[in-house]
Amino acid sequence: MIVKTKNYKLDKKTYINLAFKSILRQQGWIPALVAFVLCLMYIWVPSIWWFIGAVVGLGLYLLFWYIQFYGVTQLDQGKMLFEKFSYEISSQQILMKINPREGMPLKWDQIKRASIGKDHFALFVNKAQLIHLPFKIFNTDNERKFVASILKNKGLVK
Repeated sequence: MIVKTKNYKLDKKTYINLAFKSILRQQGWIPALVAFVLCLMYIWVPSIWWFIGAVVGLGLYLLFWYIQFYGVTQLDQGKMLFEKFSYEISSQQILMKINPREGMPLKWDQIKRASIGKDHFALFVNKAQLIHLPFKIFNTDNERKFVASILKNKGLVK
């Protein structure tokens, strides 16, 4: 079975939010651990500066990743993420089509992981590249369920 979707263009704000939340789920424990260790330093050398340093460090970490994802939306290399595509999804590949004659195949083994939100699928190629498939671009509910079953069979979602 091949699922053919409607045309869809990823919004830059949606991209930033999805990518930022994804990186926090993956690496959120790192800044939390560093902030916790800095706060523990208060035990050996009592000073309010340990807490201030933990908050500033946490803020800088979040700002770093936000700027990274915002930068992708501004660069020429990232413009392809925000073009209007239609998708043909099968159990072998995802075909991203700009128009009926031009497209790019993407094998399922290139997808690192996926998530199913309340109104979308998010397929992550790497930290900065993702494919956002809102449920509204599918023609029927059965097509959406088929894509969900492919994601589960490929081990991309649990």
